[in-house]
Amino acid sequence: MPKSPETRTLYNADCPICNAEIGHYAVYAEARALPLGFEDLNSVDLSGWGVSAEDAAKRLHVLHQGQLYVGFDAFLILWEQLPRYRFAARLGRLPGVYQLACWGYEKIAAPWLYNAHKRRQARQSTT
Repeated sequence: MPKSPETRTLYNADCPICNAEIGHYAVYAEARALPLGFEDLNSVDLSGWGVSAEDAAKRLHVLHQGQLYVGFDAFLILWEQLPRYRFAARLGRLPGVYQLACWGYEKIAAPWLYNAHKRRQARQSTT
Protein backbone atom coordinates (compact mmCIF):
# COMPACT_ATOMS: atom_id res chain seq x y z
CA MET A 1 0.00 0.00 0.00
CA PRO A 2 1.51 3.38 -1.01
CA LYS A 3 2.33 5.84 1.74
CA SER A 4 -0.16 8.70 1.94
CA PRO A 5 1.26 12.12 1.11
CA GLU A 6 2.58 14.23 3.97
CA THR A 7 1.19 17.38 2.41
CA ARG A 8 -2.06 17.55 0.48
CA THR A 9 -3.31 20.47 -1.59
CA LEU A 10 -6.99 21.11 -2.31
CA TYR A 11 -7.58 23.25 -5.37
CA ASN A 12 -10.18 24.07 -8.01
CA ALA A 13 -9.27 22.25 -11.23
CA ASP A 14 -12.21 23.97 -12.97
CA CYS A 15 -10.33 27.27 -12.63
CA PRO A 16 -7.90 27.48 -15.55
CA ILE A 17 -5.41 29.61 -13.60
CA CYS A 18 -5.57 27.46 -10.46
CA ASN A 19 -5.34 24.27 -12.49
CA ALA A 20 -2.31 25.50 -14.44
CA GLU A 21 -0.43 26.61 -11.34
CA ILE A 22 -1.20 23.61 -9.15
CA GLY A 23 -0.74 21.28 -12.13
CA HIS A 24 2.76 22.69 -12.53
CA TYR A 25 3.53 21.97 -8.87
CA ALA A 26 2.08 18.45 -9.20
CA VAL A 27 4.28 17.63 -12.22
CA TYR A 28 7.32 19.05 -10.42
CA ALA A 29 6.55 17.04 -7.26
CA GLU A 30 5.88 13.82 -9.15
CA ALA A 31 9.12 14.09 -11.13
CA ARG A 32 11.01 14.30 -7.83
CA ALA A 33 8.91 11.72 -5.95
CA LEU A 34 7.98 14.29 -3.32
CA PRO A 35 5.37 13.16 -0.77
CA LEU A 36 2.72 15.61 -1.97
CA GLY A 37 -0.89 15.07 -2.96
CA PHE A 38 -3.07 17.29 -5.11
CA GLU A 39 -6.85 16.97 -4.93
CA ASP A 40 -9.45 18.62 -7.14
CA LEU A 41 -12.25 19.99 -4.96
CA ASN A 42 -14.73 19.00 -7.69
CA SER A 43 -13.90 15.31 -7.53
CA VAL A 44 -12.89 14.57 -3.93
CA ASP A 45 -14.90 13.91 -0.78
CA LEU A 46 -14.57 17.21 1.06
CA SER A 47 -15.68 15.77 4.41
CA GLY A 48 -12.07 14.74 5.04
CA TRP A 49 -11.06 18.34 4.57
CA GLY A 50 -13.73 19.82 6.81
CA VAL A 51 -14.66 22.50 4.26
CA SER A 52 -17.61 23.07 1.99
CA ALA A 53 -17.24 23.17 -1.79
CA GLU A 54 -18.00 26.90 -1.63
CA ASP A 55 -15.26 27.59 0.93
CA ALA A 56 -12.82 25.35 -0.93
CA ALA A 57 -13.41 27.31 -4.14
CA LYS A 58 -12.69 30.62 -2.40
CA ARG A 59 -9.15 29.90 -1.19
CA LEU A 60 -6.30 27.43 -1.62
CA HIS A 61 -6.20 24.82 1.16
CA VAL A 62 -3.16 22.78 2.21
CA LEU A 63 -3.15 20.08 4.86
CA HIS A 64 0.34 19.63 6.28
CA GLN A 65 1.23 17.47 9.28
CA GLY A 66 -2.39 17.44 10.37
CA GLN A 67 -2.85 21.21 10.25
CA LEU A 68 -4.99 23.01 7.68
CA TYR A 69 -3.58 26.15 6.07
CA VAL A 70 -5.73 28.47 3.98
CA GLY A 71 -4.98 31.29 1.55
CA PHE A 72 -1.48 32.70 1.26
CA ASP A 73 -0.36 30.61 4.23
CA ALA A 74 -1.31 27.52 2.19
CA PHE A 75 0.97 28.68 -0.62
CA LEU A 76 3.83 29.19 1.83
CA ILE A 77 3.49 25.66 3.19
CA LEU A 78 3.24 24.20 -0.32
CA TRP A 79 6.26 26.16 -1.56
CA GLU A 80 8.30 24.99 1.44
CA GLN A 81 7.77 21.39 0.26
CA LEU A 82 9.06 22.14 -3.25
CA PRO A 83 12.85 22.69 -3.34
CA ARG A 84 12.66 25.08 -6.31
CA TYR A 85 10.13 27.27 -4.46
CA ARG A 86 11.64 27.36 -0.96
CA PHE A 87 13.15 30.74 -1.72
CA ALA A 88 9.66 32.08 -2.55
CA ALA A 89 8.41 30.76 0.79
CA ARG A 90 11.28 32.43 2.68
CA LEU A 91 10.68 35.67 0.80
CA GLY A 92 6.93 35.45 1.43
CA ARG A 93 7.52 35.15 5.17
CA LEU A 94 9.53 38.37 5.43
CA PRO A 95 7.86 41.08 7.51
CA GLY A 96 6.07 43.49 5.23
CA VAL A 97 6.18 41.08 2.30
CA TYR A 98 3.98 38.62 4.20
CA GLN A 99 1.40 41.25 5.12
CA LEU A 100 1.32 42.68 1.60
CA ALA A 101 1.04 39.24 -0.01
CA CYS A 102 -1.76 38.19 2.37
CA TRP A 103 -3.62 41.41 1.64
CA GLY A 104 -3.15 41.00 -2.13
CA TYR A 105 -4.31 37.40 -2.05
CA GLU A 106 -7.31 38.05 0.22
CA LYS A 107 -8.45 41.34 -1.30
CA ILE A 108 -7.54 40.95 -4.97
CA ALA A 109 -6.46 37.52 -6.25
CA ALA A 110 -8.76 35.16 -4.35
CA PRO A 111 -11.96 37.22 -4.84
CA TRP A 112 -11.19 37.74 -8.54
CA LEU A 113 -10.57 34.01 -9.09
CA TYR A 114 -13.66 33.04 -7.10
CA ASN A 115 -15.87 35.49 -9.01
CA ALA A 116 -14.53 34.14 -12.30
CA HIS A 117 -15.37 30.65 -11.04
CA LYS A 118 -18.94 31.70 -10.24
CA ARG A 119 -19.32 33.28 -13.71
CA ARG A 120 -18.09 30.05 -15.34
CA GLN A 121 -20.60 28.06 -13.28
CA ALA A 122 -23.42 30.44 -14.27
CA ARG A 123 -22.53 30.15 -17.97
CA GLN A 124 -22.45 26.36 -17.72
CA SER A 125 -25.84 26.20 -16.02
CA THR A 126 -27.48 28.20 -18.82
CA THR A 127 -26.14 25.98 -21.61
